[in-house]
Amino acid sequence: MKRAFNYIPNRPVAIFLACLPFIAAILFYMAGSETRLAENPNDKLMPSFTAFGEAMHNLAFTENRRTGQYVFWQDTYVSLERLLTGLGISVILCLVIGLPVGFLPYLRRMWEPFVAAFSLIPPLAVLPILFIIFGLGETSKIVLIVFGLAPFLTRDVALSVTQIPREQLIKAQTLGASTMQIMTQIVLPQVMPRLVDSLRLSLGSAWLFLIAAEAIASEGGLGYRIFLVRRYLSMDIILPYVLWITLLAFLMDYALASWSRWYCRWRHLELKPS
Repeated sequence: MKRAFNYIPNRPVAIFLACLPFIAAILFYMAGSETRLAENPNDKLMPSFTAFGEAMHNLAFTENRRTGQYVFWQDTYVSLERLLTGLGISVILCLVIGLPVGFLPYLRRMWEPFVAAFSLIPPLAVLPILFIIFGLGETSKIVLIVFGLAPFLTRDVALSVTQIPREQLIKAQTLGASTMQIMTQIVLPQVMPRLVDSLRLSLGSAWLFLIAAEAIASEGGLGYRIFLVRRYLSMDIILPYVLWITLLAFLMDYALASWSRWYCRWRHLELKPS
């Protein structure tokens, strides 16, 4: 007798099941919005989809008279530039620091406790310090993202290096590979899938740090716009912006997963039944 976990849905059924929660959420919102608007047509808490469309049309497709820019796309560009810069610097730092720390025993004994302690500092707690040191410009926002992600990614990379079977390193050494060759040709390829997974899991935190920095001191960006219009209770702008941020994070996650499947094909191979 088959158990429930033995029933695997085919692709069409899997797609349908994945869409069900989203459809249910949309229907739930529509019902709640219609109920509230029937009682109070001026209700701002749950605007109709028509209000969403009008607000986003003005921001995305109507040129701002003062700046000559399309506000929605300008906010998206500014936020993505900050976020991708912070992510890129974090990845470089975690590889430059994490690989040697995890691979070389002397460096691991000296730096592993410090990196572990540094990764436990709440990034938002040091945000005022970053503003004091780096000012209110772009640098402080990027540094906050790096401060929040780089120590965690570095620690994760170092830990993943220590989990590589030592037999592989010994075999490479007996074949004449140098320390640098072992790190770049044996250790690094095996660390990359884990790094991509960690980066995917860190996307939510990266957006959190970005929005927090933009909300406190910024002249543009998705987080800046959300906190700017909240004083007017403009849910017709806030909710689409939140959904847009979620979509951008999902696309980034999908892009990283696709790159991992392409670059680290060996990890994603599945054993086919004979």
